[in-house]
Amino acid sequence: MIVGCPKEIKVHEYRVGITPSNVHEYKEAGHIVYVEHDAGSTIGFSDEEYHRAGAKIVDKAKLFKESEMIIKVKEPIESEYSYFRENQTLFTYLHLAADRKLTDMLLDKKINSVAYETIKIKNILPCLAPMSSIAGRLAVIESAKYIQKTFGGNGMLLSGIPGTPKGKITIIGAGVVGLNAAQLAMGIGADVTILDIDVARLAYVDQMFDMRIHTLFSSRANLLASIKEADAVIGAVLIPGAKAPKLVKKDDLGIMKTGAILTDVAIDQGGCFETSKPTTHDNPVFDIDGILHYCVANMPGSVAKTATLALTDSTLNFGLNIAKYGLKEAAIKDIGILEGINTYNGKCTYKGVSDAFGIEYTDIKDLIK
Repeated sequence: MIVGCPKEIKVHEYRVGITPSNVHEYKEAGHIVYVEHDAGSTIGFSDEEYHRAGAKIVDKAKLFKESEMIIKVKEPIESEYSYFRENQTLFTYLHLAADRKLTDMLLDKKINSVAYETIKIKNILPCLAPMSSIAGRLAVIESAKYIQKTFGGNGMLLSGIPGTPKGKITIIGAGVVGLNAAQLAMGIGADVTILDIDVARLAYVDQMFDMRIHTLFSSRANLLASIKEADAVIGAVLIPGAKAPKLVKKDDLGIMKTGAILTDVAIDQGGCFETSKPTTHDNPVFDIDGILHYCVANMPGSVAKTATLALTDSTLNFGLNIAKYGLKEAAIKDIGILEGINTYNGKCTYKGVSDAFGIEYTDIKDLIK
């Protein structure tokens, strides 16, 4: 198979879908790899290094025209839509439930798309987990930064110092993002509360942190009580492949401390705060009713070297299987790949996406049997 890795063009997105080491693996398996000029140069992967590993360095037009599978990091943006051709396989993060235009393009062009974030094996999301880990840790770092008075925050040092109150951090969701956020928040000395609707998960959190953080069932009353006292609120809610629920409403901002910060890690899936809207690393925060919002849609892009290495470690074997067998046979052999297919031959094959837009859903098993 001809596999193509284009350069990411989203604002401040420095990650790359394939490393030189990955190129070697694809070549050893008998595939041809195209890499766009300068695709990884900003994080130290030069064209020469890709070339030595066996890749062909090409321009974007040739890459899209000839590649059978496109491997990216972030979802295509509108300026890239025209490059895609019918029946290509796209392997990347998609978050389609928050992006109707992209969904329509994939369906119209009959692009067979496999979303990293919906690949699932035994209730584990192996391609999402490393970025969730990074985003959870960054959420605390960014919250601690932008709550500073110089950025319009309330001026609270989240760790506190001896003789002063610790900053209060509320984390909504105890999944991979939430646990990593809690780990870093506790590590800096903050007063941490984590909420979730899964009591068994909260019991696990209690044990994991030796009861050093507060755990609460995520009822509406507990949520409101927590955000009222919080200096920083981290939204770490995930429903795989579907839009995130809006758990903090606009009216709720009125009970929060002036200068507190909401950091929405769920923004790729539409955000879990009603007032959220996607921002970039260029202009990451905005203020609504005295509450700062940090809603950068590609948070791990700011630590692109670590993020690329972690991501490609988790996606490589899935990509190799798709290249070896073709998407149909790979999905029959690998339940993870089957779960990852969001669009196939012009049909929407992921229920969370069809529900988000009210479009027809087709079970992928009916299309590949």
